[in-house]
Amino acid sequence: MSGFKELKVWQIGIDLVLKVYKITESFPKSEIYGLSSQMRRCAVSIPSNIAEGSSRNNPKEFTQFLYIAQGSLSELDTQFTLAQLLGYIKDFNQIEELIRQIRSMLTGLIKAQKTQNPQTKF
Repeated sequence: MSGFKELKVWQIGIDLVLKVYKITESFPKSEIYGLSSQMRRCAVSIPSNIAEGSSRNNPKEFTQFLYIAQGSLSELDTQFTLAQLLGYIKDFNQIEELIRQIRSMLTGLIKAQKTQNPQTKF
C-alpha cells in the first residue's frame, strides 16, 4: 500500500490531531507534561502508524500498524473521557464523532487487508 496521504482515514486522523492540539491548549498549565501531552502523543500516533504501515508494502505489517493506530485511538478516547470528568472540556461530541469515524474506517481497512490477503497469517 502506498500513497497514505490519499487514505481518507489518514486525512481524518490529521484533522483529529489538529483538533486535539487546539483543545489541549486550554488545559491547565499543570497538565502540560501530563494529560495534555499524552493526548497529543496518542493523536499523532494514529495517522503516523497508518502512514508507516502503508509504507511497508507488506499486508501483514500494514495490518499490524492499523491495529496499533486502533489502540492509540482507544487510548485517546479514554483520555478525552478523563478530561471531561476532570472538567477540562465540557463537550467533545465533535471529537467523539471523529473517533467513531476513524475506528470504523480502521476496522474496515483491517478486514479488507485480511480479505485481500487470505494466505497471509495475521
